[in-house]
Amino acid sequence: MSALTGWWSDPFRKPRVLQTLTVGYLLWSLLPVVIAVVFSFNAGRSRTVWQGFSFRWYWGDPERSVWHNDSLHTALTHTLVLGVLTTAVTIPLGVAFALGVDRWHGRLPSGANLLMLLSFVIPETLLAVALLFLVTQLTTPLQLGTSAQVAGLVTFQLSYPVVIVRARLVTIGKQYEEAAVDLGASPLGAVRRVLLPLLAPAIFASTVLVFADVIDDFVIVRYLSGDSSSEPTSVKIYNTARAAPSPALNALASLMLLASFLAVALGLLAYRWLRRGERGERGIESFAAGG
Repeated sequence: MSALTGWWSDPFRKPRVLQTLTVGYLLWSLLPVVIAVVFSFNAGRSRTVWQGFSFRWYWGDPERSVWHNDSLHTALTHTLVLGVLTTAVTIPLGVAFALGVDRWHGRLPSGANLLMLLSFVIPETLLAVALLFLVTQLTTPLQLGTSAQVAGLVTFQLSYPVVIVRARLVTIGKQYEEAAVDLGASPLGAVRRVLLPLLAPAIFASTVLVFADVIDDFVIVRYLSGDSSSEPTSVKIYNTARAAPSPALNALASLMLLASFLAVALGLLAYRWLRRGERGERGIESFAAGG
């Protein structure tokens, strides 16, 4: 208590109590994940008793491993397909939406922006039920399965790239485009040659966020799944964990964790590479003034 009191009296003092709470929270949060990953390498079928190190549940077991079990293999593949398709559709739409709302002023774009932001407020379960009703009760090209899942995930994820790109647009300002137009570029050329490269860090960050969130999604993909071939990893783990749990489920979850980690690491490296020349930059004013 005295340490906390000392920190309040001197905010620049090292907050050891807050540090301890933060580290404790992180350890408590990561402990179940570490246990699940460790037991994915268990040689036996037990998920509580360690029986030796093995890759049995990844590819060693000819029937129950993720590589050889058709249902687990299909779930893993379907999850990655959903992540790639949803990201490929969401990011261009989100960037176009952000540019449109940023440049178009009036009641209609304000209303569209408000509707887009509602996905942050509407519960995911409510959105999933509404989309299920749309697909099953109305005549649409969508069918339960991959097409409906991608449409639902795009609807839910669209707000993330819009918010991130708009924040980047506010930071950039309009002076770079105006300078490009003054130098002879067309408005479309200024967007393509000047604005989009400046938006690249935000676009990459949005890509990583959407992909990582999609492969972990459960509610929307479960409501909009069709047969077993359209069940992603999250739904497969949920359905199988109650019926016939095995370390293969831990291996499947570990592979998805690895995919998320690789996506985040790649996005972080790309983000730093794209922003490598921005430190110490004062904007177009420094260029106009000769440095």
